[in-house]
Amino acid sequence: MPLSEQEQRLLEEMERSLYSNDSDFVATVGGRGRPNYTMVVVGVLAALVGIAVIVTGVILRTPPIGPLVGVLGFVILVAGALFAIAPPRRRGAPAPAPTTSARPSAARPQRGGGSSMMDRFSDRWDRRQDGDRR
Repeated sequence: MPLSEQEQRLLEEMERSLYSNDSDFVATVGGRGRPNYTMVVVGVLAALVGIAVIVTGVILRTPPIGPLVGVLGFVILVAGALFAIAPPRRRGAPAPAPTTSARPSAARPQRGGGSSMMDRFSDRWDRRQDGDRR
């Protein structure tokens, strides 16, 4: 179900507020970014090679070599899986916040005496919590 225009504007305002107020948080937590398909393919191929090495270790069954080959296959399997699911490395600074106008506060007047949207949400939350305690 698509968002209404009012919901889209509210979401954009929330994003701008988040980028401007908590840029450190956005840099550390913000989206995984674009997946690196080369890393995924290489990781999956390494995991498949690890499975093949495990099977080879089971087939060999000779006491000194078979278990070592199986353990090596397991290590290769785990390394390939971790390589495939590893988050992509970031290069440079995080992308700037998307803007729809040069001055976001001029695009739509703020209610509540010029307080930020997050302050209004926080005030509403506090009022709700106080109402529940009484």
